[in-house]
Amino acid sequence: MSKVSTVELEERKAGKDLYSYQKGAIDKIFTAFEESPDDYHLLYQLPTGGGKTVIFSEIVRQYLKHHKKKVLVMTHRIELCKQTSKMLTEFAVHNKVIDSKADLSDQAEYSCFVAMVETLNNRLNDDKLDISDIGLVIIDEAHYNSFTKLFKFFSQSFILGVTATPLSSSIELPMTDNYDELIVGESIESLIENGFLARANMYSYNVGLTSLVVGANGDYTVKSSEDLYTDNDMLTKLIQAYEERSKGKKTLIFNNGINTSLHVYDTFRRAGYPIAHLDNTNTKKERALILKWFKKTPDAILTSVSILTTGFDEPTVESIILNRATKSLTLYYQMIGRGSRVLKDKKTFDVIDLGNNFHRFGAWGDDLDWQKIFRSPYYYLDALLSDEELESNFRYEMPDELRAEFSKSKEVYFDIQKTYVDSVRAGESSKVVLERSIEQHAKICIENSEDVYDALALAKMLGDDIDFRIGRYTKCISKSTFNFVEWLKGDYKKKLNSYLRSNFDEVFEQIHGYPPED
Repeated sequence: MSKVSTVELEERKAGKDLYSYQKGAIDKIFTAFEESPDDYHLLYQLPTGGGKTVIFSEIVRQYLKHHKKKVLVMTHRIELCKQTSKMLTEFAVHNKVIDSKADLSDQAEYSCFVAMVETLNNRLNDDKLDISDIGLVIIDEAHYNSFTKLFKFFSQSFILGVTATPLSSSIELPMTDNYDELIVGESIESLIENGFLARANMYSYNVGLTSLVVGANGDYTVKSSEDLYTDNDMLTKLIQAYEERSKGKKTLIFNNGINTSLHVYDTFRRAGYPIAHLDNTNTKKERALILKWFKKTPDAILTSVSILTTGFDEPTVESIILNRATKSLTLYYQMIGRGSRVLKDKKTFDVIDLGNNFHRFGAWGDDLDWQKIFRSPYYYLDALLSDEELESNFRYEMPDELRAEFSKSKEVYFDIQKTYVDSVRAGESSKVVLERSIEQHAKICIENSEDVYDALALAKMLGDDIDFRIGRYTKCISKSTFNFVEWLKGDYKKKLNSYLRSNFDEVFEQIHGYPPED
């Protein structure tokens, strides 16, 4: 791949020269056309932002030029239908959108159709569309399973599916059952290195997910997500993460549930930040106004539910917040991909993860073996860590701002699990674990204080660390009812304050070699 300037990227117009990697992909796909039977099913993978629509629009143009058959492009959303139709027009492909209101009396005048899957299914079942001369079917966002029910209508057509993630949205319907071959396009890292995508700066905040419930679709249910993410502690963690990493940047927040997004909206509004909420209940007019506001407002925040994961392209986005957990690799990549578009003065973007998604899937842009995932999806999915396994690997890290308050301490971390194991081996009561934790917390508070009042003030800042330690402790002793955990947290804080008041002078002198000043 040859590098391109960001100016060239911004000025590039669809239908003109394609980049070298796009031309290479088209050559590979046409080679498969020539060497395979008419009913061959080919899948092409390319990351979000790599130009999948540009590639298949050029394929349509070339196919119609050299073949006497027609082309059908299928999408799963009306917005994608319109975008695809516009792109095809820029490639000089005369096309017709088949929506619920489309008049098909003039269908013979068109060589290319663009249709949403459900509308097309209804038209085909009603025998309203002549598909006898469709030679090529292109499926956008092919990982969605809604398309497979239409394959029976195109038993003699070459089917080309395109996707950023060749992993089916349903574990029950693996893509390898419906496609004969996968062609893997440029990697995210290659597209970043050559100036086609922005690089992600990724920040993870550990979140306890064991209260979440997995639904029939294999992902977390909306109800269990909303119970967790509308909690005051989680909303506080969200706004703190925003203020630490994203304040003043154009930000997209992804949620699982409308109620969560509305809570996020209210929280940011009360804090005085410019924010709007968007979900699938908004009218087209409302959506257009919100997106127009978001585009022109430099520090705008947009909190949403699902609707912006595909078919949304706003290069000025500088920060993505995953205010949800997901078990879907595809959704993970779609959400982060919304921030990856480049601009002349944008080479990077920030991603804040509040759902342990980084721990589960790895960093966005990791070198995934798409061929192996395509051929053996069960092997890949079974290897993903459970929420319990993820949380057992957590290590609490103080945010930079808080760590600065404890700058005189070389180490602030305390390993609850190791201390517990050591105490059991020594035949001690498990209570000594929290006693030693309190002593260590007191030590770092005193190390960074001039008097006991400073130390008590620092102790108040340790809420997240205390919660983490209590959570790890209750897992060790296998006792974690909500009331017990809450009691332990309150008791820990009381004992820490009491320890500081009783032992400040003695510990201060041990640390510094002299007593504190009166």
